Formats: sequence, C-alpha cells, structure tokens
Amino acid sequence: MSNPLLAQDLLPRFDTIKNDHIEPAVDSIIADNRASIELLATQQSPTWESLAVPMQGLEDRLNNAWSVVSHLNGVMNNDDLRQIHKRCLGKLTEYGTEVSQNAALCEAYKRLAASDQYQSLDEAQRKSIENCLRDFHLGGVDLPEAQKQRFAALSSELAELTSRFSDNVLDATQNWSKLITTESDLAGLPESAIAGARQAAEQRDLEGFLITLDFPSFYPVLTYADNRDLRREVYEAFVTRASDQGPDAGRWDNTQLMQDILARRHERAQLLGFNNYAERSLATKMARSVDEVTGFLEGLAVKTRPMAARELQELQDFATETDGAGTLEAWDMGYYGEKLRQHRYDISEEALKPWFPVERVVSGLFQCVEKLFGVDIEADSQVSTWHPEVTAYRISRDGEPLAWFYFDLYARQGKRGGAWMADCRVRWRREDHSLQLPVAFLTCNFTPPVGEQPALLTHDEVTTLFHEFGHGLHHMLTKVDVADVSGINGVAWDAVELPSQFMENWCWEPESLGLISGHFETGEPLPREYLERMLAARNFQAAMQMMRQMEFSLFDFRLHRDYTPENPLDPLKVLEEVRDEVAVVRPPAFNRFPHSFSHIFAGGYAAGYYSYKWAEVLAADAFSLFQEKGIFDPATGQSFLQNILEKGGSSEPMELFVAFRGREPDVTALLQQSGLITDNAA
Repeated sequence: MSNPLLAQDLLPRFDTIKNDHIEPAVDSIIADNRASIELLATQQSPTWESLAVPMQGLEDRLNNAWSVVSHLNGVMNNDDLRQIHKRCLGKLTEYGTEVSQNAALCEAYKRLAASDQYQSLDEAQRKSIENCLRDFHLGGVDLPEAQKQRFAALSSELAELTSRFSDNVLDATQNWSKLITTESDLAGLPESAIAGARQAAEQRDLEGFLITLDFPSFYPVLTYADNRDLRREVYEAFVTRASDQGPDAGRWDNTQLMQDILARRHERAQLLGFNNYAERSLATKMARSVDEVTGFLEGLAVKTRPMAARELQELQDFATETDGAGTLEAWDMGYYGEKLRQHRYDISEEALKPWFPVERVVSGLFQCVEKLFGVDIEADSQVSTWHPEVTAYRISRDGEPLAWFYFDLYARQGKRGGAWMADCRVRWRREDHSLQLPVAFLTCNFTPPVGEQPALLTHDEVTTLFHEFGHGLHHMLTKVDVADVSGINGVAWDAVELPSQFMENWCWEPESLGLISGHFETGEPLPREYLERMLAARNFQAAMQMMRQMEFSLFDFRLHRDYTPENPLDPLKVLEEVRDEVAVVRPPAFNRFPHSFSHIFAGGYAAGYYSYKWAEVLAADAFSLFQEKGIFDPATGQSFLQNILEKGGSSEPMELFVAFRGREPDVTALLQQSGLITDNAA
C-alpha cells in the first residue's frame, strides 16, 4: 500500500504520486480485477449484492487510479508521463475489451436481470443492469471468436491512434511561438494582452513580447491587432496545427491518423451490425435515429442562414465604410467584428475585464450555486494538489460534506488547451456500505495574473467557467448511490451538456451579474450602462455563431455516417460540401480545422458534436422556467436539483426533463434566447 495510487483515499495524494507509481498500480489493479471477475462470473444465482456491487467496486478502484493519471497527462504533460500513459492505455484498452467480451460475465448479468430479485431493485439499480447488458453487446460479446479478436484489435488500435492525434495537437500548439521585439507591432492590442506577451517572453528568458497558440495569447491578436500581416500569421499557425500546411507543415500531421481512426470506427460499428459509426454512436444517446439528428441540424441551419448572411454583409459593409477594406478574410473577421460590436454597442470584452477579476467571479459563482441549490462551498487548504495554482474546494449542506473539486484555471506549458470537467471520484455505496463522495477536476486555460494585477476574465471566459461548473454540479450533487449511473455516469451524451449550458444563463442576468462582477481595484459594481450595453450585445452575430456550430456538427455527423471502406472520405472534402450548404464564412484553402478537431478525433464527441446544440435546446427551455418564476426561485432551483442534477443517469433524460418542465422540450426558447425569433413571432 506504499503506492498512493492503490490507496482508496477520499482524495488523491498528489503530493506523493510519482510517475514511477503509475504502471505498477495499473498492472496490480488489472491483475486483481481479472482474478475477481473469474470468480464473479461463475455465479449461477447472482444477486445485486453478489455480482453488481463487487463489479462496481472493481471498476471504481481502477477509475480512482486512472482518472488521476489521465488528468495529470492533460495538465502536467511531459515526455516521461506521456510514454507511461501510452503504455498503460494499451493495457487498459485490452482489459476493457476483455471484460466487455466476457461471455460468462454477461450471462451472469442476464441471470440477474431474469431473477426474482430484479423487479424489487430500485430504478437506478435496474438502469445500471440494463446499461451493462447494452454495453456487453456494444463491446462485442455476441460476436464469433474470430470477430471478437478483430474487434479487440480495432479497439486497441483506436486507443493508440486517438492518443497520438491528441499528442500531435498538443505538440503543434506548444511548439509555435513568435517573438516580437517592437511594441509598436502590437498596436491595437489591449495593455493587458501586451503585458501578458511581455511576461510570456520573460518566463522564457527572452527580450520582447511572445505570442503563442494558447488561447489567451493568440485570441487578442486576432481580435485587436491592427497589423493585418501579424493577424494572418497567427491565424495560419493556429488553423494549420498538426497538418500538412502552415509553419510546421508535416511535422505532426494528423492527415493519415484521421483516415485510420474513421476506418476502424466504421469497421467496429459494422461488426456490431450497425451500418455506420453514426448509428453506433446513437445507441447510447437521447436522439433516436440518424435522420432525427440530421433533420434537427439542417432545420436549424435553414432557419438561421439568412440572418447569418445578413450579419456577414453588415460586417463587410462596415469594414469597407470605416477602413476601405476589400473582401474580408478569415483573419479579419474577429478584428472587424470587435470594431463593429464596439461601434454598435460601445462595449468590448476588454472594457469589461476589470469588472471580472477571477476571485470575484469564483466567489459570485459559488453564491449563485448556493442560492439555487442550498449548498455551501469553501476552499479546503488541507488538500494536496498537483500545481501551486490549483485550489481544492469542498461542497457541503448543513455541515455535511457532499463533494470536493479542484480548480485549475490558468494556461501553462505542458497543459492541454480548452476547458473541461472530469471525474476524479464517483459517488457510490461501497460493498462495506460506506459512501464514497464524488470529486471533480475542473480545468480552464485563462490568462494567468500578470505582475501584481489579478487575473481578469473576459465575459466569454466567465461563461466558460459557469459552463464547466455546470458539468461539475451534475457530477457532484448526485444522490444516486449506484456507481454506473451516478453523476454523469450513464447520462446520454447528447443530454450531458444540459446542466453546463443551463448554468451559462446566470452570466447574463442583472441579479446574478451583481454577484459575479466588481472592479478589481475599487470593488464597484458593473455600471448600469455597461450592463445594458452588454445585454444589448449578447446576440451580436448570433446567427453566424450558430452556423459555425451547425458546420462543425454536420461535418462530424456526416463524416461518420457516410464513411465506407470503398469510399474512404477525405475530411476536407466533406467539410467543403457541408460549407457549401451552411457556411456564410469560407476559410482559406490552407485552413486545416479537422486536423485539430480533438473533440471528435480524440475525445468523446465522435458523431456526437451535435450534442452541444441538442442540449442547448434543453437548457434554454429549462431556463425559461426560471425566467417565469425568478432566476433564484428556491422551488424551481430545488426542482432542477431533484429532477436533473441528483438523478444522474438513473433515468432516461427525456423522463427527467419532463419531470422538471412538465412537457417535452421546445426549440422556441433557444431561438428566442439567441435573438433568432422574437417573442411575438413565437
């Protein structure tokens, strides 16, 4: 037990975990699990207590170790850890496939499902067993032996390929930088961005200003830099990452990896009897068919495209009238978009930043959650973390702890870009009847503090923080004691974004904005005129943004729907065909967006990127009830807590939504919220 990854601690002991602990821990847990499963699978009259609970215990022990390793690989990446992670991932994939194809274990679960006890189990327990039987099928348990072996080989190859895709994106992102020696070349950039570039250079012992492809660094260039050549250079470096184009062309090229991933996904799907991977993807989702998804996306696109085209023309006209600009290129969109927004609403993300110091935002976020769901959140300084910038927090109700979480908010070297929530521990009732409480990792990539000034967030970043915390609440406030369907476990992927997108709404309401904003120097509240301008600008270019999401979603879905070995689709060609239908902005020929589209090639969103927009319908409609009752109405908050957050994956998402809202979701709320229709037009 000297290996901290083998200890079943309440919280991981990050201060004692070393790379040398990882592989021995994984090997030990897998070996123990294999021996235990061999015995569990022989039961002729299994019960919930004799089969399901111990199986959850085996998986939980493995998850408690691997969740930590996987997280560290994303936030403290180095060559040694990467190699260990890669070796262990291969072992875990082999083990996972072995379990899902264990016919004796599957038969034991079938006997449990057919037993007299099954009907007396509660809803969460029955759902857990249903999901297990479904997952046995999706894991290939029904296949003939030769096909089982092929399925296992494909699974192993996919794990390795997707990991390489992600590594290539990280390496390409972190390799590129541009040192600027003359401050005048950064004309137009806010002082905070210039100070950040100066600090980035100093951290690498360089003189001048360093631009990188981390979001807090490149975004201000594309949004504010008057130097058009600089905007183009940074844009090109970003959109050609891990591809055959751009400054590092061919060095970390994901072109072949995309083909290899698509081919293996398709073959696995066909082995299971699906026509394509899109059908396989929907087997665990809320949407019922391929046609339903494509109809949903295409219908939204038809409603939105005319307005998006008008928005683009307005932008072009503005750029021509103010600067004499010719046809706008991709690296001009953000720059002139920000100028038009300031011209029209006299407000900018940069002007708002002083009112969103990170400590005030975090404190206000906690107050919103406390008011909505009746919990208390406080920092826990006794908990060890993996980096000095990370803070641990405890969630309690009436003095009783419910969960813990970690905030890792700032961009740094060795940290994967983007923002995400991941589970560290899952709530469940162990075999000894003790309760394991949930623990979450919440990760962002905000601009770190510069000098003596605190970290100041854009309003977009505030929204990102609320979004990820919504995922965290779904994971942490569950009351389900069955690990398989506790928190986000077992939740249909196209419903999992409901709590996250739901929480974003509190970034826009005057009552909640009063809690999350305050000037970093004076503490004064956000001025009323700023608030009014910000709200007026909320739906600025909303149609163009909607069409961008439609483009990504349709590209992903069609890529996985239409791929065949006889017709191994070129992702770039598919993307161009989608753009012919829905895009109003056409990127340059060198753009290689798919090559860094980690959501679908290295994450959980393959043939599922539509989930963001699907769940946004649910979130907007759910929030409309708060708009009717009051955004901090206690009864409505408790209803959302009890019907959505506490239930986790224990019931079908549509049943939970209807229990909360009283009816099935309506797209009207989303269209109104996005400014795409008015109340009168509804």
